[in-house]
Amino acid sequence: MPRKKIRIVPLTRNFQKYGLPLYSAAWVWYKLLDPDPDPSTSDEVSKSKSKSTQKNYIVLAGGGGEGRSGIPNAVLLVEFDFTAKSLSNLPFTHTEMVSFVHSPRVADEEKSEEIKKLVLNLSDKVLTRLENVGQQLALKFNNEGSALAAGGEDGNLRVIEWPSMEAILDKADAHKSVKDVDFSPDGKYLVSLGNSGPAKVWDVTSKIAIASLSKENDEVFCFCRFSESNDMNQVLYIAAVTGKGGSIVTWDTKTWKRMGSKTVVRDTISAFSVQTIVRKAHLGFVTALSFAHDSRSALASISLDSSARVTLFEEEDKTGGLSLWAIVLVLLVAVVVYFMMSQGILSSRLQFLRSF
Repeated sequence: MPRKKIRIVPLTRNFQKYGLPLYSAAWVWYKLLDPDPDPSTSDEVSKSKSKSTQKNYIVLAGGGGEGRSGIPNAVLLVEFDFTAKSLSNLPFTHTEMVSFVHSPRVADEEKSEEIKKLVLNLSDKVLTRLENVGQQLALKFNNEGSALAAGGEDGNLRVIEWPSMEAILDKADAHKSVKDVDFSPDGKYLVSLGNSGPAKVWDVTSKIAIASLSKENDEVFCFCRFSESNDMNQVLYIAAVTGKGGSIVTWDTKTWKRMGSKTVVRDTISAFSVQTIVRKAHLGFVTALSFAHDSRSALASISLDSSARVTLFEEEDKTGGLSLWAIVLVLLVAVVVYFMMSQGILSSRLQFLRSF
């Protein structure tokens, strides 16, 4: 069976700047329903004629933070067109907001039928479970969107049922300070790591820590991400920094034992997601990465330099056609045969063989 490899698709309209430092990015897949404008048709006919258009949005967040930098905090909504392979140069929504450290709020989505797009509006709904709990350094939904994990600067770890806001897990002093969290693909486990000490794996159902993932030598854990291997087994990756640079540590999710570690860059890792490397994507530090929902077709990356980029990937057949070396070899053989024929060498040898 031919082996496949992933290659980066060259693009020209996949990079834009939006005028403020960006720190967070997430894909939003949204289907817009265009109803049948003829009111005389029946409901069944109307449904059959309705066209469902899937839009691919990216929610970006950034700004100047709590300080008085003069740069407002904002949530942006931009669209990536997979057909045109282009990122919108202007955001569909640019919602300015203050830093909601004490009263965090959500942004409601609203579909505009007139211009057929998604709009974000600041909601009056306050996230009561995260009200007056201090700054949260890590937020993560599970794949189903039914649970939200929040890691605080004070070391508290919370898992909240969404959207009921009922507490699933509330663990004080889980770490000195929670830096990153991630759910396993099936939502059963949550991994968390802090500024120091080991990473911890939590069973979401039993609400207890089932594993402690220790560091080795001079490792400093930075980011954690679950993924699935080609055989659909879950794997945990932890990005770490050592004296040699940035490395990726792999963990078995059945035994929670370390499988291996590999240095991937000489510099510090500033953002981490699981798939591939894109070189020179931004001028400044990359602050966040977000793969599209199929995990293999597109990667959104953002930076302190106010830029956002979408990188597309496609599978390439390594055996689909002759390789360059095979073509060169065929050409060389053809040149040698032509030379021998022109000099009469080949015909004389054939006559010699026929004499036998």
